[in-house]
Amino acid sequence: MTRPSVVIVGAGPRGTGLVERIAANAAELYGDRPLDLHLVDPHPPGGGRIWRHDQSPLLWMNSLAEDVTMFTDETVRQEGPVRPGPSLAAWARAVRDGGIRVAPGLAADLAALGPQDFAARRLQSAYLSWVYERSVAALPPRIAVHEHRRTAVRLAGARDGRQQVWLAGCSTPLVADLVVLTLGHLESTPPPEQRALTAFAARHGLTHLPPAFTADSDLTALRPGEPVLVRGFGLAFVDLMVLLTEGRGGSYTTGAGGELTYRPSGREPVLHVGSRRGVPYHSKIGYELPGERPPLPRFFGPAQLDALLARPDGIDFERDIRPLIDKELGFAHYHRLFTAHPERTRVNWPDFEEKYAAADPGSAALQALVGASVPDPADRLDLAALDHPLAGVRYRDADALQDGLRRYIEADLARRHDPAHSPDLAVFHALLSVYGQLIRIGDRGPWWHGFFSYLASGPPGPRLRQLLALSRAGVVRFLGADTTVTADERRGVFRAESASVPGASVEARALVEARLPEPTVARTRDALLRGLHTEGAASTAAGLLAVAAADGRILDRAGRPHPRR
Repeated sequence: MTRPSVVIVGAGPRGTGLVERIAANAAELYGDRPLDLHLVDPHPPGGGRIWRHDQSPLLWMNSLAEDVTMFTDETVRQEGPVRPGPSLAAWARAVRDGGIRVAPGLAADLAALGPQDFAARRLQSAYLSWVYERSVAALPPRIAVHEHRRTAVRLAGARDGRQQVWLAGCSTPLVADLVVLTLGHLESTPPPEQRALTAFAARHGLTHLPPAFTADSDLTALRPGEPVLVRGFGLAFVDLMVLLTEGRGGSYTTGAGGELTYRPSGREPVLHVGSRRGVPYHSKIGYELPGERPPLPRFFGPAQLDALLARPDGIDFERDIRPLIDKELGFAHYHRLFTAHPERTRVNWPDFEEKYAAADPGSAALQALVGASVPDPADRLDLAALDHPLAGVRYRDADALQDGLRRYIEADLARRHDPAHSPDLAVFHALLSVYGQLIRIGDRGPWWHGFFSYLASGPPGPRLRQLLALSRAGVVRFLGADTTVTADERRGVFRAESASVPGASVEARALVEARLPEPTVARTRDALLRGLHTEGAASTAAGLLAVAAADGRILDRAGRPHPRR
């Protein structure tokens, strides 16, 4: 008799989470029947590629240790039983206390980690490996796990038959009743602009590093003391900054007033960084939200999304969804302002809420309501100003820009750690609420992901304090907003300019694109996904693999969900 078989392609956190859920539900779903689980990933299970142990110990997670968990509790809405387990912070405490054993070599990271700290990624790797091993151990004996440290390169099989998963270097496929893709960040073929820059660099003996996961980038071509142009001011830049400074032997000292000073090793290049906004992502917020939380979702919840999904003419993000997002974020902001800081408002909350609910997003009536009810413009939510903080700002020269950007970052750090600005944290919760709703649709608009990351997924505060120290030391130089890079064929260099300092430019023989590759099934380097797309799997307008909202099954171009994928 043929044993039932499931192939899971990708053994990182999503694949590990699936194993944990199978273990939790096994008694109800399978009884004493046999099952083969095949996990396919060239990287070790648990951490997978992104959270693998084999990366710099200087790289951190971007979430507090107490906020990271792989387990369910009573707050999770799901079918199946709750199987609680420790958060990353609780796990680290248990390891320190001797209740959990892990591989040696993590003592320093474990000793330094508290609930409100940002763990090293290598520590997260150890946590995920432990979760994976615990989940496998919880499976009943008749469910067997088979690990394949290879790359899945092709998926074949009829809709009504068993599937074949071909692995690199293997002459026979894995045969499966069901295939689950739990893939994460993947490379893609660069778009024409990037290919042209790479070709230009090759012609002139320059260095061009296209978008990539920073921990995988070969940075050896970036030479000490030489200028390097960097496009991108998000988390990929933060990793780059760390690897090219502390990663090359530099260090920080803390003065009596708490200000950091960077001590160069002499091996650092000079990073000239710019982006569309020209500023780094906002710092993580460094306080809790006491008192009443905004009742979310309010204007963009399941009911509103159901109505949009039912529209026969489809959904347009800018027309249909973005106004609801704007109203949801505004609701959270003003709910917190009126309930926690009523002295900064002119009317009571119920009256404001009633009129706010009746006003259209972005309308003159809404602006008039806010203007009459919130006297200080600094207390009003201006999403456009948040998204473009340097719009219209001009500096007389590059040195004035450095001073201005340092003041901006210092102000951001102060604000993000001051509960007097707690409406910011309410907006953060609203962003998470919106994100939860947008999971149900395939496209999130070209604007949304960048805006969400900029406001809600910025670096830990200590990283921005390090950035300030690097700026004062001259190791990092700011380029400004609307940064453009051109390839000068005559001089054989890259040249960067920005709107913030008209007429100024910086030339360099190296250019780094500090961002992840664009997610696209049409240009993905992953052979399995590329093959699925070529053979008829649908993609969304944003280039993602199209899946059914209800259960994540892969859709073909006729909109049919595949019964076994």
